[in-house]
Amino acid sequence: MGLANSLRKVANKTVQKLGGDVIYRRIAVGSYSTSSGVISESITSFTIKGVVEDVNASEVNDLIKSTDKRLTIAAAALDSAPSTSDEVQISGSIHQIIQIQTIEQDNQNISHVLILRS
Repeated sequence: MGLANSLRKVANKTVQKLGGDVIYRRIAVGSYSTSSGVISESITSFTIKGVVEDVNASEVNDLIKSTDKRLTIAAAALDSAPSTSDEVQISGSIHQIIQIQTIEQDNQNISHVLILRS
C-alpha cells in the first residue's frame, strides 16, 4: 500500500503542475417520465487538472480515430472512477469519453487516461 499511496501522490502533483483546467461533467441517469417519454439526467460539473494530447497514429483503429484526444488525469481528482457516460469540456468544446485506461498499483487507482471525441 505504501508504494501505491506514493505513486498516487506523485501522479496528482505532476498533473496539477503540468496540466490545464478541464471541466469534468459527471452524468447520472435520472427518472423516466411516462407522460413525456423522456429520461432525465443529472449533470454535476467540476473543474480538474488534466494533460491533453493527440492520440498517436499507432493507436488509431476501429474504435479510436486520428482526431480523438487523450486526457490524463490523476485518480485523486475524482471521487469515483470515470465512466464512458460522462463528458469532458475542454476550451468550451464538449467531448465524449470513448475509452478509459486506468493505471493502478496494489488495486488502487493511480491515474486515468481518457480517450475523448468531440
